[in-house]
Amino acid sequence: MRNTPLSLQVSLFALNATAKFVATPEGTALAYGSLVFMALLPIFFGALRSVSCSKSKNSADMPETITSRDAARFPIIASCTLFGLYLFFKVFSQEYINLLLSVYFFVLGILALSHTMSPLMCRVFPSSLPNKQYQLLFTQGSGDSKEEIVNYEFDTKNLVCLLISSVVGVWYLLKKHWIANNLFGLAFALNGVELLHLNNVSTGCILLGGLFVYDVFWVFGTNVMVTVAKSFEAPIKLVFPQDLLEKGLEASNFAMLGLGDIVIPGIFIALLLRFDVSLKKNSRTYFYSSFLAYIFGLGLTIFVMHTFKHAQPALLYLVPACVGFPVIVALFKGELTEMFRWVTMTTRTITDVGVSRRGRVQTWACPLDPVRSHGGEGKHPRGYTVYAQILLTNSQFLFLDL
Repeated sequence: MRNTPLSLQVSLFALNATAKFVATPEGTALAYGSLVFMALLPIFFGALRSVSCSKSKNSADMPETITSRDAARFPIIASCTLFGLYLFFKVFSQEYINLLLSVYFFVLGILALSHTMSPLMCRVFPSSLPNKQYQLLFTQGSGDSKEEIVNYEFDTKNLVCLLISSVVGVWYLLKKHWIANNLFGLAFALNGVELLHLNNVSTGCILLGGLFVYDVFWVFGTNVMVTVAKSFEAPIKLVFPQDLLEKGLEASNFAMLGLGDIVIPGIFIALLLRFDVSLKKNSRTYFYSSFLAYIFGLGLTIFVMHTFKHAQPALLYLVPACVGFPVIVALFKGELTEMFRWVTMTTRTITDVGVSRRGRVQTWACPLDPVRSHGGEGKHPRGYTVYAQILLTNSQFLFLDL
């Protein structure tokens, strides 16, 4: 995240239904149940992958870390971005803005889905097929003054992932089908939980607390978030049709959940899993308690929204649950002080960027998946995927929860 922190988030768990359509109890239960299930997948698997990420001994492979300073700025950056989008939709044509966003998320979604699929591809790729290595290198200058601007390394497996992801991308770009939207949304959420790390529990509390206030204000205090939510067409939310039983895959009346309500609690839950691992007690008490707390908070959000027929800021319920449950567990176990003193060993922060000796910002990343590149004197080794770099640089859009 070179210029802007993760920011935005936090969203409006809203029901998108027309006035004429009345969902059946079965359709409503299926839609909400599916949303909850889909929300749990990137949190669970993203948290597991974040543990592997954090154990890397190569400084180039360390995940980007959110500090307390970054966390404190998130609600401000989030508010500015949200209000900026609101003004854009008021001044400019909604059609052209969404066309631009569609192209942007088409590229971003392909990279995200490729990165998500890569571990599976490594397991299923036939050993009989050659797995060739490729390198894409851009340099500037010549001789001793040559600078490495971009150094991408990838292989045949990565190209297969990219091809499959491109098919999904074209499907989304042309049809805006809800299944393609969800594939991209799940990939964004999983990679966000995996690649964005909080440095300690206190930072997590600052982040969740600030976005708690942000979410409540923009949902209950103004119509800004609701207006942007109705105008913004991008795979930054999970959707599921309430009329699926009646209309099949062509259903069009959706319940939805913003990615912010997944990623923001998700990176905190992933932090608690890494804390569990650091205790070396072969238990995952804090992870499971926060994971169950998330289910409880999301269920409570759905219940209140369904009861009062009004959009709800999901973090209003998720933040107290995800923070409160683990804290209570730590109090009973006598580990509260240890939990708040623990600091992740990751050293790179989200404000770190590769800078050459001349001061020019450099990009170092493999486009699809972790394939080591060369690092030496005066060179930056590969840090992450291109997706991760874009994720960290443009997270104010990626995590706009609508």
